[in-house]
Amino acid sequence: MVCGRIARLSVRDVRFPTSLGGHGSDAMHTDPDYSAAYVILETDAEDGHKGYGITFTLGRGTEVVVCAVNALAHHVLNKDLRDIVGDFRGFYRQLTSDGQLRWIGPEKGVVHLATAAILNAVWDLWAKQEGKPLWKLLVDVDPRMLLSCIDLRYITDVLTEEEAYEILQKCQVGKKEREEQMPTHGYPAYTTSCAWLGYSDDMLKQLCTKALKDGWTRFKIKVGADLQDDIRRCRIIINTIGPEKTLMMDANQCWDVPEAVRWMSKLAEFKPLWIEEPTSPDDILGHATISKALVPLGIGVATGEQCHNRVIFKQLLQAKALQFLQIDSCRLGSVNENLSVLLMAKMFEIPVCPHAGGVGLCELVQHLIIFDFISVSASLKNRMCEYVDRLHEHFKYPVIIKNASYMPPQDAGYSTEMKKESVEKHQYPDGEVWKKLLAPQVY
Repeated sequence: MVCGRIARLSVRDVRFPTSLGGHGSDAMHTDPDYSAAYVILETDAEDGHKGYGITFTLGRGTEVVVCAVNALAHHVLNKDLRDIVGDFRGFYRQLTSDGQLRWIGPEKGVVHLATAAILNAVWDLWAKQEGKPLWKLLVDVDPRMLLSCIDLRYITDVLTEEEAYEILQKCQVGKKEREEQMPTHGYPAYTTSCAWLGYSDDMLKQLCTKALKDGWTRFKIKVGADLQDDIRRCRIIINTIGPEKTLMMDANQCWDVPEAVRWMSKLAEFKPLWIEEPTSPDDILGHATISKALVPLGIGVATGEQCHNRVIFKQLLQAKALQFLQIDSCRLGSVNENLSVLLMAKMFEIPVCPHAGGVGLCELVQHLIIFDFISVSASLKNRMCEYVDRLHEHFKYPVIIKNASYMPPQDAGYSTEMKKESVEKHQYPDGEVWKKLLAPQVY
């Protein structure tokens, strides 16, 4: 039963010094400290449930997102959760269409990241009050109710509410069987943990060898800083995992359009399934040009982790600019906006392969992609979800991976809650970890 007035909103700046080990490093982000703006919602309901929400950052700038969360807080405080859920589309628009704050958006950048953190906390709270994991809440909710959570403004030229309803209705067939399949087989994943750009060749071999022993068959390597270095590292990984395994590449937006085509022509010998983020995430036509040029080489284009909003995804789909669509649970406007993108991907029959990793991204996006399989796409063809084996120990309900697959979460909520001691230790700049690192001559 959904109830309670939101009585308190707090937000923390939580950072992990991952740059010290080169974890998460790529051609554009050479020294990331995986971080999060961490939102906690408390209500006056007697059940004691709290809603936890995050948005992912890379260290510096997290304090800016925290400020944006506080700037949006007045839209949330003293609202009844029943009223929010009853008109979730309206509440979403209230956050994204603030007459003053939208000027520093709209629906993009820092203010949208802050919106995602708040809404992720609301979804976590709703799911907890219903006693269900978020994916199960989405699967069980009436299709009309689900659609009432989605803002379709700006995308009705490709997806109307009736078309979205028809997708959900058609997926009722076989829905029970697909849901029963998940606890047994899980949702297929691929690993990015082995091949960060800052890792040595020895570490690359060591991590790939271990991943093979653990059952991984799909691997992603970071590329784009130096062509000869990329060729050497790709050769190492192929020689280690074998040519029959699946390899993906990720350039993290570092190339111009012609450069992307030239570079990937040189790397085509390694037969990658896709090149991810080959150029600016805002360049829809550039992605389309790259996509067309790489078709003869059998290389797809994947993008989405830094797409601002549903409109960018709409245009990428319209322009046939990608073969694999990558949602992100914390960059778009939470579950609400991700639902609209999942439905558009189904309309265009483009497989969704979510971005994950970071701080909590695996924990969150597993819910969305499991829901997608059960209730929207009804397919696992050419589909997999990213996995990075890092920082899960800081979450109360960490992901469970078996046989290189995500197992569906069973605990109520959105898996967003972090351990209290982890938050306290890594709060920036006053947590124990940062006090030591920020001492002279250390960090």
